[in-house]
Amino acid sequence: MDLNTITEVVRRPSDRPGMDWHEGDAWLAGGTWLFSAEQPDLRRLVDLTALGWDPLVPSGAGLEIGATCTIQGLYTFTPPADWIAGPLFAKSCEAFLSSFKVWNSATVGGNICMSLPAGPMITLTVALEAAYELWAPDGSVRTVDAVDFVTGNNRNILAPGEILRRVHIPARALRKRTAHRRFALTHLGRSTVFLIGTQTPGTNDLRLTVTAGTTRPVRIAFDDMPDARTLQQSVNAIPAGVWFADPNGTPDHRHHLTLHFAEEIRHELMAGGPA
Repeated sequence: MDLNTITEVVRRPSDRPGMDWHEGDAWLAGGTWLFSAEQPDLRRLVDLTALGWDPLVPSGAGLEIGATCTIQGLYTFTPPADWIAGPLFAKSCEAFLSSFKVWNSATVGGNICMSLPAGPMITLTVALEAAYELWAPDGSVRTVDAVDFVTGNNRNILAPGEILRRVHIPARALRKRTAHRRFALTHLGRSTVFLIGTQTPGTNDLRLTVTAGTTRPVRIAFDDMPDARTLQQSVNAIPAGVWFADPNGTPDHRHHLTLHFAEEIRHELMAGGPA
């Protein structure tokens, strides 16, 4: 779509682009959402891709994902053998309601900052206990837990001009066993619910991440594997107003699916099933 209110595109921003932030600005990375709808309040686009941020930096400490890393780049990444949670990268990329053309343009940071309930990069990074590095226009930097970033449907904690710079996933989370469940009304449709469970090797813990069915990600953690009733009670304790409603499912439907899939995940991890 043509954005006929745009009067300037900054192709070569400074290394700290937020320091020149003005009302009516928007960050431009993949642009797959930005150019899909009218943006009457925007006057200027600031192109982040020219900054050349490293897309993926694996190390002994974990994986650093640059905010402008494309979905295709993450999908084709081959993690170290001991990062047994690595298959979640591809599974989460496959949860996109998008074409291969979108995959080559859409970015990890863009999906997170859109903060939609079905954003699979949110599911992935919350489940793997990621931290987000945020840059403010005044030059300050803050780091937040991924689970605290999204506050509701299309809402997050970013202040005006603040930008998501990178995502850090710790190595300890990447070495966890995982199980996931996802439901959509059609084979390639938007997620109605998307759940990921993780377990630390050599322990009996369980960390369950609930997304898509809720307006914000919900993390439920147990030091010891719960029984079915305890897990059910924990899901039931999610506030009624957090369950999401749209054409892909009612809150009651999503609640029911979450209960069902949470129990499947519990069984899979308890039984030592596939990682």
